[in-house]
Amino acid sequence: KAAAHQFEGGDVEQWWHEPRGRGIRTRFSDDLLWLPYVASHYLEVTADHAMLDEEIPCLEGALLAADQLVSYFEPRVADERATLFEHCARALDRSLRVGVHGLPLMGTGDWNDGMNRVGDGGKGESVWLAWFLQGVLATWAPIAAARGEAKRAEAWAAHAAELAAAIDREAWDGNWYRRAYFDDGTPLGTAESDACAIDSIAQSWAVMTHAGDPDRARLAMASVETHLVRRTDRMILLLTPPFDHTALEPGYIKGYVPGVRENGAQYTHAAVWAAIAFAELGDGDKAAELIGMLNPITHSTTPDAAERYRVEPYVSVGDVYSAPGHVGRGGWTWYSGSAGWLHRAGIEWLLGIRLRGARLLIDPCIPAAWPGFSAHVRHGSTRYDIVVENPEGICRGVTVLELDGTAREDRSGIALADDGASHHVRVVMGVG
Repeated sequence: KAAAHQFEGGDVEQWWHEPRGRGIRTRFSDDLLWLPYVASHYLEVTADHAMLDEEIPCLEGALLAADQLVSYFEPRVADERATLFEHCARALDRSLRVGVHGLPLMGTGDWNDGMNRVGDGGKGESVWLAWFLQGVLATWAPIAAARGEAKRAEAWAAHAAELAAAIDREAWDGNWYRRAYFDDGTPLGTAESDACAIDSIAQSWAVMTHAGDPDRARLAMASVETHLVRRTDRMILLLTPPFDHTALEPGYIKGYVPGVRENGAQYTHAAVWAAIAFAELGDGDKAAELIGMLNPITHSTTPDAAERYRVEPYVSVGDVYSAPGHVGRGGWTWYSGSAGWLHRAGIEWLLGIRLRGARLLIDPCIPAAWPGFSAHVRHGSTRYDIVVENPEGICRGVTVLELDGTAREDRSGIALADDGASHHVRVVMGVG
């Protein structure tokens, strides 16, 4: 469905209205990349590589004029059909242009739509997008190679390496990574700035992609904890300070009240990435603490807390305000992409239970104080009862993996069988 809303040139409708498909064509730089990102994750989980050969039509419609940033219209379904691989490949091929720092062009916004004037002149660059694109390219290069697309595979792998080098060379600010560069070269997300001195997503994805310098990535996440994690208020800010009395003109994000939505509040989608990044670093204590802060039910445990939060305690909230007089108040609910990420953070990163084709991987990253946990996984007609023990009180590390009482030499996971039986999996955490 997402691929069917891609234009022939590789860009996509940022959003569309059913049933006719009216939507907007933009100069946003990240929208088109989520298709290959999600497709590669689906391949990793299911091993269903035949999906890449499915043919999906493209869209056609008027290109944006030179001075046009967005256009809302009803596109036509083109006669051309392309495989899902080709849809993803066009998105990647279209995303390879860089600016003077060797970083991807930001266009009229990346993940943060509100930063729509950072690169609207065609020269601004995004550090977060560099991390994201680097990770997607590194994942897709071997996929292309396996399909005989040697030229694309080589180009994507080389560009991924160049992006990692450019970030290391141009984006480090001393204690964290910068967020972007404006069209005129002014940095965004630097310690000297009076607004958005630090932005969380440029730090989280340095860890999540495994492409950042390990020492810098750890220091960047320590900076996130220092500047963006507000334990007293139980929130994880997107950036600080908010855009208010500043000469910087990043876009409509500045139109939000300081401390509301993307402008210095908690934007839960990004906050979950911070929790995931701490898990990737092996810090189960912080990962669990942040996931607990993001769990909506923990914001309504008392009448006073519920009165402050004011929104449903049973769905992930889009944002939580940090504005004076409204600290801790929930914003939009039900629409947020954070729900799926929060679910994955708990199961895949904290409990460490991941499906990879016909294998179940188990690599917990839990608080050291946890004695262990149990989980139940269904695979077809088969049930796997998992017991994890943590006798040494550590956050991460597996020393024993047993399936039905038999120790496995490969402690990373087990091969799944759909045999209608119940199987018992024992995992013992430890160092060594």
